[in-house]
Amino acid sequence: MNPLVDEIDEPTPAGISAALGRLISSGRLAPGTRLPTVRQLAGDLGVSPATVSHAWQAVSAAGLIVSRGRSGTFVSERAQEWLPARSKVMAGRRVDSRIDLSRGIPDPELLPALGPSLSRISERAVTSSYQDLPVIPELLDVLQQSWPYPVDAITVVNGALDAISRSLDEVVRFGDRVIIENPTFPPFYDLLDQLGVERLPVPVDQHGLEPSAFAAALAKGPSAVILQPRAHNPTGASMTAARAEELARMLQDDPRAAKTIVIEDDHSGQISTADDVSIGQWLPERVLHVRSYSKSHGPDLRIAALGGSAALVNRVVARRMLGPGWTSRMLQTILHDLLVDERSVAQVARARDEYATRQHELAEALSELGVTTGPADGINTWLAVEDEHEAMLQLAASGIRVAGGTPFLAVDENQQPHLRITVGAIRGEVREIAAALAATAAPRSAADRAPGARWA
Repeated sequence: MNPLVDEIDEPTPAGISAALGRLISSGRLAPGTRLPTVRQLAGDLGVSPATVSHAWQAVSAAGLIVSRGRSGTFVSERAQEWLPARSKVMAGRRVDSRIDLSRGIPDPELLPALGPSLSRISERAVTSSYQDLPVIPELLDVLQQSWPYPVDAITVVNGALDAISRSLDEVVRFGDRVIIENPTFPPFYDLLDQLGVERLPVPVDQHGLEPSAFAAALAKGPSAVILQPRAHNPTGASMTAARAEELARMLQDDPRAAKTIVIEDDHSGQISTADDVSIGQWLPERVLHVRSYSKSHGPDLRIAALGGSAALVNRVVARRMLGPGWTSRMLQTILHDLLVDERSVAQVARARDEYATRQHELAEALSELGVTTGPADGINTWLAVEDEHEAMLQLAASGIRVAGGTPFLAVDENQQPHLRITVGAIRGEVREIAAALAATAAPRSAADRAPGARWA
């Protein structure tokens, strides 16, 4: 029997496309598999070829199948094999879409111009010594002045994920336990899996990690905590000062967490409207705070700052000296210029305001359609849906690409399906986009009951 025919519950465009999507996502239809022709499947199902053709169009728009003309229609090849597991799922199959809200990257038009900064850097990439300080003094001064709490040491590395990876290398060992937000940024799962540690997922609400679940996880004696203080990816939630102080007190009071190190990923600080908060304000010796400039100044700059106690930061610096050594001082000079130049500062401020406006406009449009989302900061928001895969197919058929929620969630069959929406990429058509999203949204009561959706 044809496995596709067996899988189809309703011979409608939606039923056929959903069945095909399930077969592909589960691996029962492997990449490269040739699908039956439209007429052949229509005959097997007893429907018109137009019905099957509409289903094929929806699945093709989602990038799951590809037509090769007279050769037939095939299941698309998988994402790039060089990506880690969760990143591979998150990347999916790259296809063109009319509106792409899936990538989690800033709007290129809202990034500060690099031309003036580039004109002020040295003509030659020279350095006086391989043993020079890894951070140029003028950038270090700016970072220290803007840090959310006084720190002993700050260094510069190649992006937020590089900072977190190097921090984990210094504070966790095989078999350790690490507290992680649920949901969270998918590469964090891949990092922890490669280190061979046990993940302790803790739900987040609109103010950050849930205290009761955090306390239960601390009782297991974790080596580290990874959290995002502002513009949490994927939910857009930001930690309040009251919540940060509460978590700091729990870390301080629980003897089983006496050696737990907190790693904070402030990836969107410059475009966040939330207050600059860190657990380091209460436990400076036990926090490694990461400040990235990818969302605000450009992903390809590949620069983040890492600050904390000298004992911890110096270990990261020493290890880097046996690898890349330092982050290009030319790039550091560009970043410094962007952080102090009045025009660049104004451009980033305008971007922050624009992202806040886009978040507000989408939330308002969804609310008018009976869909309530949590308070979201930065460029992303988190939408509960009835069925993730069918929602993505339905939106793809409308020309809208979004990210499925599965890669962001810890493995838990009972969790509510979600989509991550990069609201920062919406330049217009807000009401049209809201209407398409609302058509896939889960009933409010179901979303409220779901673990991993408590922030909303």
